[in-house]
Amino acid sequence: MATEKIFFAHQAWVADAWAYDVQLVAADGYWKSVKPGVTAGKDHQETTVLQGLVLPGLVNAHSHAFQRAIAGLTEHSAGQDDDFWSWRHRMYSVALRITPDQLEAIATQLYTELLAGGYTQVCEFHYLHNDEHGKPYADAMELSMALVRAAQTAGIGLTLLPALYMRSGFGAAGLGDDQRRFASTPSSVLRITQAINALGLPQVNAGVALHSLRAVDAGALAEVAQASQHGGWPVHLHISEQLQEVNDCIAHHDQRPIEWLLGQAQVDPHWNLVHATHATPSELHSLQATGAAIVICPSTEANLGDGVFDFQAWARLGGRWSIGSDSHVTRHALQELQLLEYSQRLTLRQRNVAARASGTDSSAAALLQGPIHSAVAASGVPLAGIAAGQRADLCMLAADAPSLAGIAPKRYLDAMVFSSPGAAVRSVVVAGKYQVVNTAQHQRQFTSAMKALWL
Repeated sequence: MATEKIFFAHQAWVADAWAYDVQLVAADGYWKSVKPGVTAGKDHQETTVLQGLVLPGLVNAHSHAFQRAIAGLTEHSAGQDDDFWSWRHRMYSVALRITPDQLEAIATQLYTELLAGGYTQVCEFHYLHNDEHGKPYADAMELSMALVRAAQTAGIGLTLLPALYMRSGFGAAGLGDDQRRFASTPSSVLRITQAINALGLPQVNAGVALHSLRAVDAGALAEVAQASQHGGWPVHLHISEQLQEVNDCIAHHDQRPIEWLLGQAQVDPHWNLVHATHATPSELHSLQATGAAIVICPSTEANLGDGVFDFQAWARLGGRWSIGSDSHVTRHALQELQLLEYSQRLTLRQRNVAARASGTDSSAAALLQGPIHSAVAASGVPLAGIAAGQRADLCMLAADAPSLAGIAPKRYLDAMVFSSPGAAVRSVVVAGKYQVVNTAQHQRQFTSAMKALWL
């Protein structure tokens, strides 16, 4: 018999709008019923009254956990040109040295911070596979399981995405020495995906990732795509993040990246293309017809100087999209949404771009709809908001935050996204389990790992 838990929210975001006096019944980790306008029984001893404003738990659709170790440490310049490619060399310095224990400590801190940022599921795009010398670990799951343990300790859901990384660039014979820890084959990443799913751990599942078109050949792409289609797994892929990548693809294939991808694989709604910053209107139109989603990472794309995704064009096409915090210079979901909107305003010199492009009267509402509606595609988990049949996830934000003072309740979401500093996440529910968020509880291990890496 299902074990039921009853929650009560004074104000909750349900079905893309605020609902009031909401009774939420969870059974075995999923919402059994969601009923607004229910006041009777909220003080019953079996009901947990949720303090604050309730939002759905969001999916962070793109994470490289180890890069949390360099947040704030790449913001200096030696005077020469500084772009994604120079940043990448600095990132490799930690990728080549981090140990499994250090990765677990850093990921545990990160995942706790993501919970405090309103995320209850993280899609971990994982391409650190080998030891510091580029040799396979005795247990091929060594680093993968460090991430699994970190997620379970933090209490966040995890979609592990072991990533295929085979070569340093289009037409290259293999990887560079500074990429030795990434080396993998279709068989090796598929074995990790299958093994993680076979474990049957609570709130842990696996999909598959292809690092980028420059990192895999056509045969490997087809093999992984076919296996993922058979398994029903989410597929993630970096694409069109950098102009150099686009130009290299044209030089090698005589086609742009998305154009070439659509001719090589049966892209479908399970696919999630990360960044797509330099996609053309024609590519976006063709991609939208497949049902695939784009994962936008506003803080990282800004930090790296990638460019600005054409969100207005994609939204007007009805394209599906998620958000991710990628390199984790920002770890708060609503800040990512704010930056997404502001990047569009700066580029177009217009206001309320998301609202107009999506046909709504609120930019914040339009921005929140994207990651909710694409949550299942990104994670492979039913996380499409607070609704019957979805996993019982939510987060509670402080209703007494200064940013909300004097604001009409129907406009709280706009203030949450666009009035900074916003309301803090005080507690979350993940799969029906209530937990208070404490980002300080794992800092000692995190600090120790950071000191070992940098001091």
